[in-house]
Amino acid sequence: MKLSLAIIYGVLIWIFTSILTNIFNPIFTSNIPGVNIIVPIITIIVTTFFGILYIRNIETNEVIEGVVGGMMFVIIDIILDYIFYIIPNAHSAIIGNYPIHLLSIAIITLSITTLLGYLAQMTIDLK
Repeated sequence: MKLSLAIIYGVLIWIFTSILTNIFNPIFTSNIPGVNIIVPIITIIVTTFFGILYIRNIETNEVIEGVVGGMMFVIIDIILDYIFYIIPNAHSAIIGNYPIHLLSIAIITLSITTLLGYLAQMTIDLK
């Protein structure tokens, strides 16, 4: 496992998710009130992008690395959420209902990184 790379990508995932959510959330909540779909969509896109960057540098045990990398991304998300949103009691669209946010982020992130690890170990012949 490349711990430093997983930490860097985990922090970048959190930063990009926070920034993009703050930019796009007002657009969606004003047009579709009561529905907070933008956080999962942005999480899926950003996690997939950085998950691909992380997995492509792994040569062996890609599925295990995908699971471990996903767990690192989730742990980093929890730590940064606590530092920037929960301890200072700052309001954010991401932290509307924190237990649901945490569960959805964990499921989305682990699913994406595990799937990317599985796909990375496959040899595909397009004939």
